[in-house]
Amino acid sequence: MVMTDPIGDMLARIRNALMVKKKEVEVPASGIKKEIARILKDEGFIEDFWVKQHPIQETLVLVLKYRRDALGRIQEGVIRGMKRVSKPGRRVYMKRKQMPRVMGGFGVSVVSTSKGLMTDKECRRQGIGGEVLFEVW
Repeated sequence: MVMTDPIGDMLARIRNALMVKKKEVEVPASGIKKEIARILKDEGFIEDFWVKQHPIQETLVLVLKYRRDALGRIQEGVIRGMKRVSKPGRRVYMKRKQMPRVMGGFGVSVVSTSKGLMTDKECRRQGIGGEVLFEVW
């Protein structure tokens, strides 16, 4: 089966795993997905990630992060929502000054730029724009 939107598939897998409060989620690995995982970890949305070797294709394992109540029980995921912005059928490009602030600055946009993947905050700091892949908050 040919996957037309691997990033959308990754976001859907994360969203589904959060709904059933799974500790880890596995997605087929690729260079861009590894960079997305790095950004999610750096921004505090996931605990950790690593690549698991398989004979056919590598798998990216994401360790999800949850908020806990006073007794230490899992309440809800740190990731409250994710929205795919640029899709295979409709690409969305923005200049540095057009970059929206996600949830008033509490969330981030992941942007594909000529200097690699980075957050909207980093794009504003470096003064570059790019393709807005998705938003997470």
